[in-house]
Amino acid sequence: MASSQDSNSLLDTSVLQQLNNPRVAIVHTEWNEKIVMEQLLGCNRILAAHNSLLTGTYVVPGCFEIPYACHQIALQKSETIPEAIIAFGAVIRGGTPHFDYVCKAVTEGIAQLNITLSIPVIFGVLTLDNELQAWERLGGIHGHKGEEAAIAALKMIQFKRNLSL
Repeated sequence: MASSQDSNSLLDTSVLQQLNNPRVAIVHTEWNEKIVMEQLLGCNRILAAHNSLLTGTYVVPGCFEIPYACHQIALQKSETIPEAIIAFGAVIRGGTPHFDYVCKAVTEGIAQLNITLSIPVIFGVLTLDNELQAWERLGGIHGHKGEEAAIAALKMIQFKRNLSL
């Protein structure tokens, strides 16, 4: 299995030094709250280090509802429209096919948003066989996926701003 340390450029934030006041919204689930709260902590560390404006933090019941919430946020008419949305959640495999259905729905939903919306939606949903895998991805051997999602959002904001130059 690949780890974030295998892609040093992914974690390199030096390209973001000129990024001024990026606007980010976060959608997260109520399910698996301990895991999701750790994702948020890592994300917020990166956003704060880059003087990001958090335009809103939105809570949805579960991962299945994430695409709807992201779509609604992107369609808002306000002065603080986000330049990227980060979606956080955790789906842990159980004894029924529910895991497969939820993972497929949220993955396809976010993929569809990324080709139809004018702003990127970052996939920060952990799909896990067990809770131990979450902690390996939240500061363990596989990095910190909350931090990585924030870096991805900021890099996509920079990407889009560069297209506008």
